[in-house]
Amino acid sequence: MDGWMETWMDRWIDGWMDECMDGDMDAWRAGCMDGWMDGMDALMDALMDEWMAGCMDG
Repeated sequence: MDGWMETWMDRWIDGWMDECMDGDMDAWRAGCMDGWMDGMDALMDALMDEWMAGCMDG
């Protein structure tokens, strides 16, 4: 499990910032929230994958 948290955090922040910087200023806030929620979904998927892998190994 070494480094997996840093990996998903990097992906989350990168995706979130991409959403924030994309589009016009009117859509900026909505884009940020979409990116944030996408990041949360990715986080949950990553945590479940790591947890299942740990269960199978142990």
